[in-house]
Amino acid sequence: MLKEKISIFIDNIKAIEGVSACALVSRDGIIAGKFFDLDMNEPWFGALSATILASAESVGSLIKLKSMEFVTIRAHDTSVVVMGAGEHFLITAIIRHKTDSDKVHAEMQTVAKKIGEVM
Repeated sequence: MLKEKISIFIDNIKAIEGVSACALVSRDGIIAGKFFDLDMNEPWFGALSATILASAESVGSLIKLKSMEFVTIRAHDTSVVVMGAGEHFLITAIIRHKTDSDKVHAEMQTVAKKIGEVM
């Protein structure tokens, strides 16, 4: 049942226009589900994704922000978005730049909220 839920969430994330790869990652960096179109060191990717979000949340706390919704790492033609998805998970997505980033973030936040409610 858990694997089915994770698979549905991955399908929802990868259906967002512009998402070329994505993962549902535990807050401690373990990949629970994924869709990648490239070869990479997946355990390292999960660990770094969790570290990036945790670091951003720590910085936010230092400057008195209530919460850090997501972190975006931008390159010339691609971005990596790391977004909290409830208490136990986060979403990491690789986004191609020919898309509306505000729309992508909004759609990812909708999925993240559902993950937070269910998982």
